[in-house]
Order: sequence, then structure tokens, then C-alpha cells
Amino acid sequence: MAFVELAGARLWFEDSGGSGAPVVFVHPAATTSECWVYQVEAFTRAGYRCITYDLRGWGKSQMDTDAEVGTMSDDLEALVRALALESFILVAAAYGGFGGVEYALRFPRRLRALVLATSQGGVVDPEYVSVLERVVSPPIRALPVHLRELGPSYRAEDPQGVERWLQIARESGQSNPRRQPRALEITLPVLETLTVPTLLVAGAADLLAPPALMRLMAERIPSCVFATVAEAGHSAHWERAADWNRIVLAFLQQH
Repeated sequence: MAFVELAGARLWFEDSGGSGAPVVFVHPAATTSECWVYQVEAFTRAGYRCITYDLRGWGKSQMDTDAEVGTMSDDLEALVRALALESFILVAAAYGGFGGVEYALRFPRRLRALVLATSQGGVVDPEYVSVLERVVSPPIRALPVHLRELGPSYRAEDPQGVERWLQIARESGQSNPRRQPRALEITLPVLETLTVPTLLVAGAADLLAPPALMRLMAERIPSCVFATVAEAGHSAHWERAADWNRIVLAFLQQH
């Protein structure tokens, strides 16, 4: 584990090392890089080099209160340069997916593949936003975080897992109001210019980025593969790790 020094911030990261293809994981707003524990174990066992990091202002990463907040894609590029990664696989979930889509559009030659999981993608088209507002209504946004983020089946089946997830959420710094702006305006037509092999993974019980919403993005991304994890909520990679890992690893083996 170590830090990458940025202007006004320090990004904390952890690198499994090894000679396998690098995979960089970008976490959701509700948690930190600790949410990827089940992926790091499985992907490392499959021969990949796993790199996780805390977004600026989250978890162990630090941010000066009077500094510019930068963008997720610039921070990710700084991390990639610091680690001397010529190319890598990008896996981004939920809010982290906003930066993941932007990075794939700005730095496509860096990426071997993009996996976008349970994410609204940051798309700004009025027709897309209209669907989003119908789906994620104010009462849903007002729900306690574990009800918004974790599917009902998981909450019924694994109370200890829910408590561990809540502990990560409490330590994440998610209440930080200084969200990073976007370097690009993401629209549905812009998604048509993506050249990176892309997998979109939805959770069948996701209240925040349900399959019907994510399909609107998948339909625009060339040669996109779309998959749904049964009974999973917004934190599908945590709730249904075995199913999620199987889907993603199978996709990566083909790309």
C-alpha cells in the first residue's frame, strides 16, 4: 500500500503485484476500495494484477480543503502513470463508473477492456435523465444507505455481510460534498464513439441503476456485452460476488 502525490491530494492505493494483466478497480461513492475484497481475491487467483485505490476525499486518500478537486479521470491517469502501466483493464462501479466512462473516452489506448457495473454512467441527455428521475425518485434517494445500496435478498440472507458493508460505508467519507466535476459531457451519442471492449453489469434488484436504465447505455456502446446479476442490488459485486466475478472473468478471458 502507498500513496500517489497529486496537486492538493494524496491517493491511497494497494497493488497485489505480479506479472498478470493489470486490473484497476474504481469504487462507488458509498464505500471505499475495501469493497473490492472479494474481487481482489478471485482476480488474483485467476492470474490478474489487482490495483485498488480510494477516490480523492474517500477512505485513506487525502484532500486539501482549499485545493481544486480535479476530476476522477485525471486522478486515475496520474495513478496509472505513477505505476507505469502501459495498458490495463478498468473496472468501475456506480459513482466510480462516471469516471470510468470518462476515462475510456479520454484515454482509450490505455484500456484493454472496460467493465461498468451498476452505474448510471453520468449521462446527461434529457431523455436519459427523464428516465433516471422516474426510476430514482426523491423517496428512493431519501432511503437509508443500506436500503438504497443493498438488495433485499442480500439483506435477508447475510446480516453479517450487511454490517461489514455498513462499517466500510461509515468509514468512507461519503458525506464529503466536494464531488469531482466531469472533464467531458457524457451523452448517449458520445457513448457511440467508445472503442474499448465493454461489459455492462446490472443488478436485477438495483434501485439506483436498474437493468432498464443501463440498457439505454449498452444499446449505444459498440459491441457492448450486457449482463444482469440475479437478486443483486446496487452493490452487486459485494452481494453476489461469485456470480459477478464469474461474469466479469468470462468476459475478460474473451478480450
